[in-house]
Amino acid sequence: MSEHLKPPDRATAKALAKRLRQCLVSEGNFVTHSEALELTAKQFGFRDWNTMSARISAAPKPLYRVGGRISGEYLGHGFSGEIRSVSQIGENYRLSIHLDTPVDVVEFESFSAFRHRVSGIVQPDGVSPQANSKGVPHLRLAI
Repeated sequence: MSEHLKPPDRATAKALAKRLRQCLVSEGNFVTHSEALELTAKQFGFRDWNTMSARISAAPKPLYRVGGRISGEYLGHGFSGEIRSVSQIGENYRLSIHLDTPVDVVEFESFSAFRHRVSGIVQPDGVSPQANSKGVPHLRLAI
């Protein structure tokens, strides 16, 4: 296998092959579904469909996905919410989370600041390497 594009997931790859087959047939070029799968694999730089299929199956599943539900603690306060953005930084992840219920991020009793959306970096174990002055991690996710 030479240079190749990042392969899609299996369902997307099969949908691409189906669409390719339909387009080719509509232009008078009959191809079987298996031939369309082979052509799709070659478009992504793989030798054949079996090789691409094995690569897709072996790909690690992401820990966090946009739209996924998540819960844990932010600055020591429990939360649940939806992941709005994810980016991987080495083995860590930067997450932006929209909270179901706002969290007060100020400890001072006569002042409050509620947040609906929080962002932070977490390690693979779900704990933020950053902590407040009391040693409490900014984010601690329930994995």
